[in-house]
Amino acid sequence: MRGEHAGYACGAALGFLGDLIAADPRRGHPVAAFGRAAAAVERRLWRDHRGYGAAHTVLCAGGAAAAAALLQRAVRGAAPASPSASPSPLRGGARVALTAATVWAVLGGTSLGREARAVGGALTAGDLDVARERLPHLCGRDPQALDGPQMARAVVESVAENTSDAVVGALVWGALGGVPGLVAFRAVNTLDAMVGHKSPRYRRFGWAAARLDDLAGWPGSRLTAALTVLAGPDRRGALRAWRADGGAHPSPNAGPVEASFAGALGVRLGGTLAYGGRVEHRPVLNGAAPPVAADDIERAVRLSRRVSVLALATTVTARLVAGAALRARQPGSRRRRRSR
Repeated sequence: MRGEHAGYACGAALGFLGDLIAADPRRGHPVAAFGRAAAAVERRLWRDHRGYGAAHTVLCAGGAAAAAALLQRAVRGAAPASPSASPSPLRGGARVALTAATVWAVLGGTSLGREARAVGGALTAGDLDVARERLPHLCGRDPQALDGPQMARAVVESVAENTSDAVVGALVWGALGGVPGLVAFRAVNTLDAMVGHKSPRYRRFGWAAARLDDLAGWPGSRLTAALTVLAGPDRRGALRAWRADGGAHPSPNAGPVEASFAGALGVRLGGTLAYGGRVEHRPVLNGAAPPVAADDIERAVRLSRRVSVLALATTVTARLVAGAALRARQPGSRRRRRSR
């Protein structure tokens, strides 16, 4: 058990480092492969009905989690012959490698920062056409309906929300459930991005994916908001905006994260936006602050990186402490301490 928790900690750190160095591959990403498989299942199952949507969610997310659990079990192998026996170094190395590869595959922090900076650079240079071309890499808003400040706001909001979805939430579920937890969270989050909309096609079919994503994202979003308060340049502003405006957002998870980022950066988020021809009027977050400027994008990316590093440290430490507590409660460990 000790080696398992330590192996997860080492693998998580290596996977996080891998994302920093390599980011997401241009082709052949495992998440993209899952998306293609989920789309194929959707083509066979789609009906304008919640039950069929729930079946789609269970088959795709449950299947991915089950495959990850089987792989983790195969890598873990047989238990040592006695509690005092050391695990096989080869098997321990395989566990670390599997965790590292999975963490790298599910995290998207570096790609998030890269795409945000690409839009920010275009906005700073005054090239709105390039900014509009790159914005869909970050969010689903209609770039043709946005001017420069509105695109800057969209980028900062996307950085805030995806810090939780693409980094912190995955690390939380990895600490709780290991490799299956990592894979399940990314599968649910991907399904929500694919079908969890309120469009005519997905209003019913995507209901289950959207609700499950709300549930899965709850702990990560609250940790993200708390770490934003700790890591942000304006801690009081972040906490104040979180408390005042976090609950006003229509998303139970995006609200605390975007509000805390708005307060930490001293900018105003929220307001009117357009998704595929549909206009939404969302509550303003941190309304007394000035609107977002292009220069604020770089500040948001740096804040996202600090929050991500803190999230890695927090979740890994929590996993190690929980493992130590479980070992201390085992009767065998007490007998060994007495015999010493």
